[in-house]
Amino acid sequence: MDLGQAMSVARWPPLCLVPSQCGSKIAHRSSSSQPRFRRSRRRSTVSVRASMEEARSAIEVVRWAFSEDPASWGAAMVANGVIFALGFPLLRAGLTWPGVGNAYILGLVLWRAFGGQGLLVAAIYFCLGTGATKVKIKQKEAEGIAEKRSGKRGPASVWGSGSAGIVCALAAASGIGGSDFLPLWKLAFVASFSTKLSDTISSEIGKAYGKTTYLVTNFSIVPRGTEGAVSLEGTAAGLVASILLASAAWSLHEVDFSGAVICVISSQVANFFESYLGATLQGKPGFEWLNNDIVNVLNIAAGATLAILFKLSFM
Repeated sequence: MDLGQAMSVARWPPLCLVPSQCGSKIAHRSSSSQPRFRRSRRRSTVSVRASMEEARSAIEVVRWAFSEDPASWGAAMVANGVIFALGFPLLRAGLTWPGVGNAYILGLVLWRAFGGQGLLVAAIYFCLGTGATKVKIKQKEAEGIAEKRSGKRGPASVWGSGSAGIVCALAAASGIGGSDFLPLWKLAFVASFSTKLSDTISSEIGKAYGKTTYLVTNFSIVPRGTEGAVSLEGTAAGLVASILLASAAWSLHEVDFSGAVICVISSQVANFFESYLGATLQGKPGFEWLNNDIVNVLNIAAGATLAILFKLSFM
């Protein structure tokens, strides 16, 4: 194979034997490529500017969603979506995938009715409740008294915890009772979550650290995890938890000081009622339908109702 054949096989460009012609070809190629480079640079600049404009628009939408007061449904969707995106790892630590979806609906309604302060009250409840559920989770699992799925809650638990709160939020958003009744809806909402947090903390801390547990009906000693059983450690922890959440709601101006005190008292009375139901009816013949989630709904409904009754009694 000669040199010409080898160059042909390798598809090399033909050798330029005349220097003047070579220079003109190179100059022609260089000058013809410059407009293409400029067009490419221009397109890139336009694309960057368009992306920056889109980012500015998105930031303005988020700023509007967080600042609108009272919040519209659109603002609530955006603000709640941003918070859920930022807090997604924490949400997945305590909720199943369907649980996250249902929690978004709950958060959406809470933001629409009570703004960011209302959602923050629910977020505090979730963080403290999830943390307590994870305390000594291996020990609880070994004893057979842990929550299912390593403590991750599903849709039933979301609504077992938030049903009374969302009823209050929908009533407030719909204007039921007018502006004069709005403080009562806020009070009942805070009382429902104070009740549920107290119940969750007392149960989970009692399972983890309770030395002696007593059946609430006759105070006989029973194993940890028994429905309707209470412990000194768990009860004290539940009381502290309700005080913390009611204090947070007071600092966020969801309730006044007397309202915070009412939330604490209501939560403790409602939790005694819940323990009594667990000891006397839950799981008994004829009451198989009365499972833990339904008892939770009755518990928080009792806490919210008691708070309204107490407030009306002292007004």
